[in-house]
Amino acid sequence: MHPASPQDLARTVWPAVTSNALVLVPVGSIEQHGPHLPLDTDSVIARAVAERAADALPSGPSGPPLVAPTMVYGASGEHAGFPGTVSIGHEALSSVIVEMVRSLSLWAGRVVFVNGHGGNIRTLDAAVGRLRAEGHDVAWTGCGVPGGDAHAGRTETSVMLHLAPRDVRLDAAVTGDIRPLSVLMPDLVARGVRAVSPSGVLGDPTGASAEEGREVVESMVSATVRRIAAGAVDTRGRLVDPEAPRPPMTKEVQ
Repeated sequence: MHPASPQDLARTVWPAVTSNALVLVPVGSIEQHGPHLPLDTDSVIARAVAERAADALPSGPSGPPLVAPTMVYGASGEHAGFPGTVSIGHEALSSVIVEMVRSLSLWAGRVVFVNGHGGNIRTLDAAVGRLRAEGHDVAWTGCGVPGGDAHAGRTETSVMLHLAPRDVRLDAAVTGDIRPLSVLMPDLVARGVRAVSPSGVLGDPTGASAEEGREVVESMVSATVRRIAAGAVDTRGRLVDPEAPRPPMTKEVQ
């Protein structure tokens, strides 16, 4: 068994947890990712970004950042037409986020949710906004990348080839609907993913590689670290990248 990372909250003993620590909470989903990627893809990505960001951030007066257990169930109703998907919906997800932060705030200093699933965005905006109004030091940031395809295409396939290659079934990969997300969104909202793409893929996995995935993950981590370090938050509780205007994220339906 590998020793626990000093940032792994779940495997830490309570006397080692310092008051006012920064806590990162990965948020993902259990949902279809085409015939070639595992159901926990978004959770794997959110966890990896949170852990690597925690390693890269400097230790503060309260010690190194801590990474909480991953919230693996999200709001994935748009994927309900596919067996294997498990969605708890927006209301339940909001309740978990709110109560988690209220509990963490009894000892933690700052809480940042690291989100890997576009379907959680609406809930994070509402729940984090509510918590900030209550006076909690909480924010959230996403793992989207500018120019990435929407769901289970080249971007996510490359990332998973880097993070969890044994879980990727490239021989089963197919090209899905490759139209831009802005064009697809009305149909996705009205009818769900399966009505738009029977395979569940929104994009084209062709050409995916572990090396490209490594570069994408590094970009996700560096953006997360910049945002957390800067601490600038918009009206919805989203951390703002201090180095550039925020481009539209194309990877919204994950």
